[in-house]
Amino acid sequence: MTDRRTPVVLIHGLWLHSSSWRPWVELLQAEGFAPLAPGWPGEPDSVSDARSHPQAMAGPGIHDVTEHYASLIKALPAEPVLIGHSFGGLIAQKLLGLGLGRAAVAIDPAPIKGVKPLPFTQLRSAFPVLRNPANRSRAVSLTAAQFRYAFGNAIPQQESDALFKEYAVPAPGRPLFEAAFANFSRRSPAAAVTGNARRGPLLLMSGQRDHTVPDVVTRAAYKLYGDSPAATDLKQFPDRGHSLVVDRGWRAVADGALGWLARQGITGQSATTGL
Repeated sequence: MTDRRTPVVLIHGLWLHSSSWRPWVELLQAEGFAPLAPGWPGEPDSVSDARSHPQAMAGPGIHDVTEHYASLIKALPAEPVLIGHSFGGLIAQKLLGLGLGRAAVAIDPAPIKGVKPLPFTQLRSAFPVLRNPANRSRAVSLTAAQFRYAFGNAIPQQESDALFKEYAVPAPGRPLFEAAFANFSRRSPAAAVTGNARRGPLLLMSGQRDHTVPDVVTRAAYKLYGDSPAATDLKQFPDRGHSLVVDRGWRAVADGALGWLARQGITGQSATTGL
């Protein structure tokens, strides 16, 4: 029997393991979708393995990660919905601009080329990587205190520490360097096709207390799509930080994404065409 469920590809960002999407996978399955949460290239299967072998994640840049997910998408039986968080949101935008998705939800997305605001909190969140140029070729871990500032500033300390213990893993430094210098590079891998009139709808979501990707950064990305006739929407969550996809308030974010998809006519059983 042909699986007519709409595929959903969940793309995580730096410092979170793909297993952090587990509650989303369960919800999407219950809603009739066919969700997948594949890791980045070289990502070990478990959090413990990723911590034990940090250099397994040391190499990939933005282009490598995009190609990795593009290959997975092309093997699917139908166009997927793309849902990405942080650098996963940047990757989701790149894939959608290339026509490799039915729709995309980019949650607190890392800045694409052309985004100009650079708030202090964003610099401080990235400092554990950017402080040392050698980190470009390394995998870098956060401490619990650094995770608290970058991800868990809008939730209680105890919850932040629990999320750090459950999901935090080393992350490749290369994507952060590429994004940081995107506006100084003619062919930056952080560039997305913002003017594609034929792409699927895009929703940008922003936590307004986010330190890692402040609201002003997401709003600047939203403005870059202003000349495209393709549907682009922005949804903001007051009092939410970068942990909004994994903390105890994740369901409100997921419900916001599902409600938006429904308004675009996309439901769990609506997959009818192949790639």
